[in-house]
This record gives sequence, C-alpha cells and structure tokens, in this order.
Amino acid sequence: MALPSLSTVLAVCILDNDGHRMWAKYYNDRFPTVAEQRTFEKKLFGKTHRSANEIILLDSVTVVYRSNIDLHFYVMGSMDENEIMLHGLLSSMYECVSRLVGKNAVEKKALLDCMDGLQLIVDESVDGGIILESDPDLLMQRLNFRTTEEISIGGVTDKTVMNALNKLSMMI
Repeated sequence: MALPSLSTVLAVCILDNDGHRMWAKYYNDRFPTVAEQRTFEKKLFGKTHRSANEIILLDSVTVVYRSNIDLHFYVMGSMDENEIMLHGLLSSMYECVSRLVGKNAVEKKALLDCMDGLQLIVDESVDGGIILESDPDLLMQRLNFRTTEEISIGGVTDKTVMNALNKLSMMI
C-alpha cells in the first residue's frame, strides 16, 4: 500500500482527433521521456477514441477523459487515486476552456487560438501534481479572463474597436 500523498495528478493531456498531442503536462517521472509519453498517449487514444466511457485503467494509470468535436481531454492519476476528484478537475478545466473560447465551440482551431489561456488554467488548477482549485468560477475570477461581451466601454466592445482598427489599417 502506498503512503498517502497530496500528489494526485500524474498528467493532463489534450489529443486531437488523430491522436496527436495538442498539449500535455506530466507531473512526475512515470513517463520520463517524450518518447514514452507519446507511446502512452498513442495507446491511450487507441483505447478511448471510440469509447463512450469516461474512465479507464490503463497500465496502472487511472484516466478520466472527455471527448468533444475533435479533441480528447485527459486527466491521469495513479491506480489508487479517487476517480471522482480527477473527474471534478477534468470538468472544471473543460468548463474554463469553454468559457475561454467564448461563443465558439471547444474545438481544435479555437483551442489553438487560446493556448496561453489553457496553460494558465492548468497552472492555476494543478501545481506539481497537487490539485489546487477545481471550481471554474473561482479559476476564471482568479485568471481575470473576460469575454468580449464583458469588455464594454460606453456600448463599444473590444471586438468593435479591433474591427475599426483592422479597417483603418486596410485603408492605409
């Protein structure tokens, strides 16, 4: 039996519809090299990309996952980890990402445009494998992300200002 530990998350990973890594962060030396990480991710994708389940035990790693249009979100913990806690973290991060992309669906292109925000969300959620926060409202408040609907000065949104600047630059 393993000693109790605060380290609950082994990795957070996002794969595209072809099983290629979009983003990943590993918190321990379970998979020390990039080659080992990619081999595990390929095996994981092979087991989960057509499955309707939300949890799998693969190579003594508990994996909770969620699939979307063309993305697969994974949170991994040790075999003894609490699946409910891992699933809560996954749901929280997914909710934050969906708020981050705004009206767009959470898909590959929208995620690529918001990779900096994704990094901040994961860093605020997990530090060194320890879950710090799993409430999406608190995470978004802490990160101070605002959608274009929330940024309004006298009825002029940030998006309207950007459109005006783009038109001016095209005229010049």
